[in-house]
Amino acid sequence: MKKLIGTAATSMLIVTLGFAQKMKVISGDFSFLEGQETIMTQLDFSEVTFYNEHLTEEQYVDRRIKEIEEKEPGESANWVKDWESFKNEHFLEKFTAIATENSDKANLTFVTEGSTPYTLIVKATWIYPGWFGGVMKQHAKISTLLHFVESGNPDNVLLAIEADKAPGDIAFVGIPNTNDRIAEGFAKTGKSLARLIDKKL
Repeated sequence: MKKLIGTAATSMLIVTLGFAQKMKVISGDFSFLEGQETIMTQLDFSEVTFYNEHLTEEQYVDRRIKEIEEKEPGESANWVKDWESFKNEHFLEKFTAIATENSDKANLTFVTEGSTPYTLIVKATWIYPGWFGGVMKQHAKISTLLHFVESGNPDNVLLAIEADKAPGDIAFVGIPNTNDRIAEGFAKTGKSLARLIDKKL
């Protein structure tokens, strides 16, 4: 399964920027991951904010609808549909695929279905969507809290990591689509987490 996920991720030619992402262990340790093969993974969007103004998701969506309608009347409905698809599926798919691909020593597979002893909750806390203007661009930035919990007792947080401002972009090229930029930020977070786990184990 891991091989299939890694092959799919590689085929997408994901190349993230070389900016370092700050990851800080808030509590717990990595010992419970010894001997584990799979980790259930969930994305929590319940308290995310956007931009430096810390807009709610509803405010962010309203802003994007207004921006799109000013440039391309009638196209905002397509963006809303795309946003829901990314939020409910693609952001997490990016995270799990790249985390699995980069888990070399620990050899963990991050999954979204099934039953595992431990669950990783990726709690999105702040998103800067970035922008694309051809020659000029600004990559997205994604901040998350990564909580490893017991699947049968999610109140028991075994390990908490703060992942700050993961860059979302493709080096030298840029990504015109806002949702794709954000997805790359989740991919970068997954990569950084996998490498941190390998280092600690």
